[in-house]
Amino acid sequence: MKKIQINTQVKLMVVLLVITCFNITSFAQMRLENVLVVAQQDKLEDRYSMELALTNLMQTNGVTSKSALGVIPQGEFMNVLATEEIQKKVKALGIDTYMLVSVRGYDRSFTPSTNLQNMRDELNAGHMFSFWRESANSISFTVTFYRNNQPIHYELIKIKNGKNREATIGKMVKAFEKRLQKNWLR
Repeated sequence: MKKIQINTQVKLMVVLLVITCFNITSFAQMRLENVLVVAQQDKLEDRYSMELALTNLMQTNGVTSKSALGVIPQGEFMNVLATEEIQKKVKALGIDTYMLVSVRGYDRSFTPSTNLQNMRDELNAGHMFSFWRESANSISFTVTFYRNNQPIHYELIKIKNGKNREATIGKMVKAFEKRLQKNWLR
């Protein structure tokens, strides 16, 4: 009986060690130095507003950044970002990290996904929620960072809705800046 308890304790210690090492590795990978900001929105004005605000936020905090709208050829869909040609172009700009931001809902009950997709699949996924909706109380954003087409970091960020689009952009930037300082610049 005592041997079974010791084996269980050893297994628990090994599991805890693996989890701890994984978390350290995950945060070590997330030292954000450069980023291509991709707002997954159907409306061009929403994409432009979100990408511009987040690109400015990154640059203000010393992160080399560029908006995806400046990289995607006019008239192309966002999934072109997963092509080898565009990725070479982005790499030539000194950027190896992609930040995909999407609206996942308008309530606080949304839970983070446990199944992270590669970048190509995520870019091909449909996003049915627009950036701002007058009747919404809150907005849930997912932020996924990719390197080499694979997710390296994922977060869910919830904010209260603003009176208008501009106020909501301000709240989004404020919430993202807190995460940037706390988790993404380490």
